[in-house]
Order: sequence, then C-alpha cells, then structure tokens
Amino acid sequence: MLKSKYILGLFILAIFLSFPIYIGKYWLHVSIISLFYVMMASSWNLLAGYTGQVSFAHAAFAGIGAYVSGIIAIKLNIPPTIGLFIGAGIASLFGLGLGMLCIKMGGIYLSLTTLAFSEIIRLIITNEYELTRGTMGLEVPNLIGFYSKTIYFYIMIAVSIIFLLIIYKIIKSDLGTSFRAISNDELAANSLGINVIRVRIVAFVISSAMAGFAGALFGHYLLLITPDISSLSQMFLILAMTIIGGMGSFFGPIIGAFFLETLSEYIRIYGEYHVLIFGIVALIIARFAPSGLDGIYQEKISPKMAKS
Repeated sequence: MLKSKYILGLFILAIFLSFPIYIGKYWLHVSIISLFYVMMASSWNLLAGYTGQVSFAHAAFAGIGAYVSGIIAIKLNIPPTIGLFIGAGIASLFGLGLGMLCIKMGGIYLSLTTLAFSEIIRLIITNEYELTRGTMGLEVPNLIGFYSKTIYFYIMIAVSIIFLLIIYKIIKSDLGTSFRAISNDELAANSLGINVIRVRIVAFVISSAMAGFAGALFGHYLLLITPDISSLSQMFLILAMTIIGGMGSFFGPIIGAFFLETLSEYIRIYGEYHVLIFGIVALIIARFAPSGLDGIYQEKISPKMAKS
C-alpha cells in the first residue's frame, strides 16, 4: 500500500512539474499559493497533529519571517536568498520564546496564549509604519534577478518537497515517536523517560522556523507583504486545511491545502464568507470523518482498490 502511495505521489509530481506547459498564468498562481499552504499546513500539523499542541501563532511566524526577510533586504541590502534563512531563524527564536512561555500550558490555555501572541504580532506589524508600512504593505525585491512565475513555481515545489521530506524523517524518527507519545499521554511519556518539556519546545521551534521560511518565500513571490499574512483568517484557513485533509496524517495537510485553495477560487464571490464556508466544511469533516479526506481514502477507497 505504501509503495502504491509513492507511485501515486511520483505521478502527481510529474503532472505538477509539467503544469507551466499547459496551464495559464492564473492557475499557475493558484498552484503556487497552494504550495505555500502545503508548507504552512504540514508544518502546523507537525506541531498540532503529532504533539497535540494546538497553536494559533503559526500565521504570525510566517509574518515574522516575511517581514524580517523583506526589511533586511531593503534596509541592509541583504540578498533575499539569505534573508529567507534569517527570517526563518528569527521566527524560530520567537517560537522558542513562545514555547518556553507555554511550557506547562495545554489545551485551551495554550491556544489562548498563542492567539494573544498572534494578535500582538499583527498589531505591531500594522502600527509600526516606519518599518512595515502598515496596511499599505511593504514592497520587497524578488528572490531572483528577474520575475518569473514559472521559476517561482519550481522553487515552491522544491522547497515544499524539502519540507515534506524533513517532516517525514522527523515523524519516522525517535523524535517523532516522542511527539506521538506526548500527544497521547504526557504523564505516560514522562514516565517512560521522555523529556516532555524539551520535546514540546523542539516541536515549536521546528514548526515556527518552517512557517517563517515559508512566509518569507511567499512574500518575495508576491513582492508585497501586508499584515494579512499574519491574520487570524490565515490561521483559521491553515487550521481548516489540516483538519479537512486529515490532522495527524502525513498526506492530510497536502490534500487539504490543494482542495481548499482550489475550492476558494470558485467561492470567492461570497467575499469574506468563504472563510466561514471553510469553517463549516471543517466542522462537518470533524464530525462525520474525524480523520479527514486522507482518512476517507484510507478507510473507504484504498481497501476497494486493493481488492480490485
């Protein structure tokens, strides 16, 4: 079954690599946005899906990475290719600080603390006009010497694959086993010799670094960074993608990101209500298919394909 998944994955990747040949610029843009959300949803799933730490600060980390990379490129003339890593590093430091602050928190208290942190970051970005340009947005240079959606598409695919490989290696390692043990029962994990505090902080740092890198990369693609990148609507969208795709599964966030981003292109006529629609879909999935679209495939479709 695992082998068939890899074959399917390679087939889908081959189709994706040929996308710029036969799709227009609009759907190429949608594909790039989808890949950004693949990175965001997968890295958030590493934290929430595998360790049980439901944080609402993930979009804020993306905003930190984006603005840090953009500001140092403008103010210090540092190349964006280096700025990506600096932005990710600063985001990981914020993740470390937040992780240490929430070290003994869980459940609703963790969620509320990260929610407050997210709002603080958004307010700072919005009001610190001299650095961030506030709601007018910060114009940033592109990643390469010239602007090409096709090149950015391949860059986003490459980075997404690297992210997914890192996440896969983590969840298959001893650290991933510790993640799942903590998610299932912290007391039992602690009794088995797992350093719960250290593992929780490591999860925060890794996921925040990935979010910061993804946000910086996306900002240099858009060429304009606005406070929307760190907004709660972005966070809820990432959450919905993960839940609908399948929280706690490797392929779930990937499926959810492409599914919801494609769906959003058809329901944008409803304005801001499209986020509400995503929320309703997420609630329905959580109620009737807790394991998400990936779970439906595993439980219903895959066994039938195996029999045939």
